[in-house]
Amino acid sequence: MTDLQAALGNRFGEHRVSILPTKEGEISLLVLDLELNSPVTLIMTNGLSDYKMPVHEKMKGREFNELYFCLPSYWKWKELDNEKMNWIFPWIQKLSNYVVEKNAWFGHGHTMPCGTDENRLSSSMLQNYFFLSDPVLLEAELAPIQLGEKTVHFLSIIPIFPDEMDYKQGKGTFKFEKKLRTHGITEKLDDFRGTILRSKWRFLKK
Repeated sequence: MTDLQAALGNRFGEHRVSILPTKEGEISLLVLDLELNSPVTLIMTNGLSDYKMPVHEKMKGREFNELYFCLPSYWKWKELDNEKMNWIFPWIQKLSNYVVEKNAWFGHGHTMPCGTDENRLSSSMLQNYFFLSDPVLLEAELAPIQLGEKTVHFLSIIPIFPDEMDYKQGKGTFKFEKKLRTHGITEKLDDFRGTILRSKWRFLKK
């Protein structure tokens, strides 16, 4: 059992935290089954915080992070052959590998492409960018956790649409976050959501 698994087990109950088998060379993953108003499952890195990210001076104290996807209760994530569900696993591995191999850092508000217009995340998840965010839905549950001398923070991975990416780049992280919250968008994945920038008149024209 890793220190992170033990600490999360103490916070949520050991029965809610388990190790997910991964291939050799891949970062270890945890599965957290949490009971909220609506149950969610988290797929979380288990050891990315072993890497000290070279953060900017103004971000001191945020050197240690774990990434996670927040899955709704209807997701059948154990169906590893289901392309609508299984894309989360290679992507959390890619993001983890990138930050370590490139000696980079991830923080709240960072974005990155995850495909092209012709290469969306899945047939139902049409977004092709990721937005990294401090916990929103799980703000209380995933408060930073102390592991020895390290303070470990949690960053959610939120898929966003190209026009949302343009808005974030043009208006900034704060205004983009505010718009997401206005539309009730959190880190919980949603196969059925559309872009938050779709105006009412476009709906009326259809």
